[in-house]
Amino acid sequence: RSRGIYGGRIAALKDAVAKGDFAAVADEKNAFLLFNSGAYTQKNPQIKAAKAATVAAYDDVASAVAAKDAGKLKAAYAAYVKAADIDINPKPLDVMSGQGYSNDYDWKVKTNKGVIYQR
Repeated sequence: RSRGIYGGRIAALKDAVAKGDFAAVADEKNAFLLFNSGAYTQKNPQIKAAKAATVAAYDDVASAVAAKDAGKLKAAYAAYVKAADIDINPKPLDVMSGQGYSNDYDWKVKTNKGVIYQR
C-alpha cells in the first residue's frame, strides 16, 4: 500500500529533480518518510537491509536539498529510486487494462494507479 501510494509520489518528483526544484522535493519529505516506514514492514534480514539502504539514500537526498546542490540531488534521487526499486517511468493506465479499484476504500482511489470503467 505505501509502496503504491508514496512510491508514486516519489516517482512524480522526477521532473522537479531534473529542474533542481528543491522546494518541491522538500515538500514531499513525508512521502519519503512514509515510504521508508511502510514499504519495509517484514522482519527478515533482506528487508531490513533494503530499508537501511533506502533510509541512507534518503539522507543523501535530504542533505542535497539542504545544501541546494542540484548535481548531488540528481545523483541522490537516482540512488534512492534504485535502492527503493521505484519505477519512475510507469506505463500509463487505461480503462481497458483491467479494474483499477473497486470501492472508495481501495488504496488506489486517489492515485494515478487506479482507473475505473464507467458507462
